[in-house]
Parts: sequence; C-alpha cells; structure tokens
Amino acid sequence: MSMINLNGIYIIWLREMKTFIRAKSRVVGMLMMPILLLGFLGSGFGGAMLPGIPEGVGYLQYLVPGMVGLTMIFTSMFAGMSVLWDRQFGFLKEIMVTPVSRVSIVIGRILGGTTTAVIQGIGILVISLFLGFNVSSAPGFIISIAFMALISVAFIGMGLAIASKLKDMQGFGLIMNFLIFPLLFLSGAIFPVNNLPAVVSYIAYLNPLTYGIDGMRASLIGVSSMPIAIDILALFAFCVIMVFAGAYLFEKSESV
Repeated sequence: MSMINLNGIYIIWLREMKTFIRAKSRVVGMLMMPILLLGFLGSGFGGAMLPGIPEGVGYLQYLVPGMVGLTMIFTSMFAGMSVLWDRQFGFLKEIMVTPVSRVSIVIGRILGGTTTAVIQGIGILVISLFLGFNVSSAPGFIISIAFMALISVAFIGMGLAIASKLKDMQGFGLIMNFLIFPLLFLSGAIFPVNNLPAVVSYIAYLNPLTYGIDGMRASLIGVSSMPIAIDILALFAFCVIMVFAGAYLFEKSESV
C-alpha cells in the first residue's frame, strides 16, 4: 500500500496554489459565466415568483447557490486537465520518479483544487452580496463552505478519473462540456427540479450536484427541497466513491 507523504502533499498543494495565483486570466474566465448569469437572470427575474420556488424567496436568492455550484463544478472538473498538461510537458514523469507516492500526489492535487475552487466560490458569494443577495446566518455561511468543499473534492476526483483514461486535452474538454451542462441543468441550479417532467426529475435526483446545491440553499437562505442530512450523506457518499476512483485510476494509469 502506498504511504502518504505529508511533505509531498504540501508541495503538490503549493504548486496548485501558485498556478492558480499566476493564471489570472483562467480564474477570470471561470468566474465570468456565473457572474453573467447572476447579472442577467438575477436582475431579469429578480422580482418574479417562479413555480417551485418557495413564496417569499426572490429569484436572486434562489439562483446564487446554484451559481456557486456552477463555479465549483467548472473549476473542479477542469482540475483534471492539469494532469494532462503535466503529462504532456513531462512534469508528471518527473514527479513520478521522486519518493512521493501516487496517493500523496492525488491528495495534493485534490486539496489544491478544492482550495482554489472554494476561494472562487466565496468570491461569487461576495459579488452576489453587492447584487442584493442576503445570507441567512454566519453559521449557515460556514456550512455552505463545507458543501463547496465536498462538491469540489467529488468532482476533482471525477476529473482525475477521466483524465487518467485520456491522453489528449481536446478529448478531455469535449467530455467535460458533455458532462457539465447536463449536470448543471438537472441539479436545480437555475430552476427547481420539481418543475421538470416526472421522468427527468427522477434522473435529477441521481445527480450528486443536486444535493450539493440543495445543501447550500439550506445553509445560505434556509430553504431546501430535501433534509440537509440527506444532502450531506448523498454528497459525501459520492465524494468517497469519486476520490477512490480517481486515486485508483490515476495510480493504475501512471504505473504502466
């Protein structure tokens, strides 16, 4: 069994953070879509009472947790692209010949990606405050960060699993776009899942992002379609599965 190297984990995490700080254009690009959706949809439907949204909850209040979820999934799943980038330019091979175990490399990447994703999610929340969004309580804000972290860890694991089976960045980008938008629209991020046709709504409840966004709504605005305990358990279970899948496939792919 591979040993966990804390110093190696820290080095990988630090590299991810330095890459994040230097890649300002990438960060801006990741944040643009949720900000634009908040601006256009939030202002356009701000005073509307849409079916499925609890009475007294404005559309902006409903939309913000969904846009935070969008930021998490975009940032997290594309973290897998860094594996392909490092493999293409030989950096991954250099890491592999060091004493740092593959498990430590995976953990470092997941922690680094989660840190950067949560920072961006908090950034979206801060921007939304200037647009009129209200957080229900300080403890709720802290709980929402925990949901952000769970979403990030889960989808970084998925991104690593997919990247471990691919050799080119173009194919990875196509698969990510194919996955991200169905996951987004079937998560209740933009409109309530209850408004979907019955068959489609059942599929939506198989979507782990549904539980992450619902949990963030519960913590940020005090409104949810499911008990928060179910949101936590479902998201945590998916998180564990994806982390193990990502670690297993990464170790297997880089050992050949």
